[in-house]
Amino acid sequence: MQSVNRIEPELGAGAFQTYEIRAPRDVRLRSACEQTGCPAWRQGWESVIDESTPLGQGQAAYIRTRSGRTFREQKNGAGLTVFRFESGQRCFAEHRTRPDIYLVRDGDWRGNPTGRQRQHTRPEDWVEDMAGSLDAVRTGRERG
Repeated sequence: MQSVNRIEPELGAGAFQTYEIRAPRDVRLRSACEQTGCPAWRQGWESVIDESTPLGQGQAAYIRTRSGRTFREQKNGAGLTVFRFESGQRCFAEHRTRPDIYLVRDGDWRGNPTGRQRQHTRPEDWVEDMAGSLDAVRTGRERG
């Protein structure tokens, strides 16, 4: 394994903050369509059901009475029932995603001298935190 070449910083590790995003390997959470970027949620979808079979009859009955989704219903040329679902509603798939962990800790690659670390629950907060930190660095640099 090749070693990493790094320039030794002029300041100590305590003068830095590290922003990191981690994803646990073995954890998968049930997620909403919107969170996963589901194409059916974005664009809508069609379900074509053959009501001449017991399975099709059960699927159609579920869609009509218990699915809680908005749809239009029509028959196609082959006599199958086509349910057209509008975008912006949960599809019938079960989506799973790996949760991201948004960390900010004191220090850099040399370590965390204070041991202080915090975890943001929303990616927007993590981005805002990092933007504020970078702005402080930029302002300090401009002032000299």
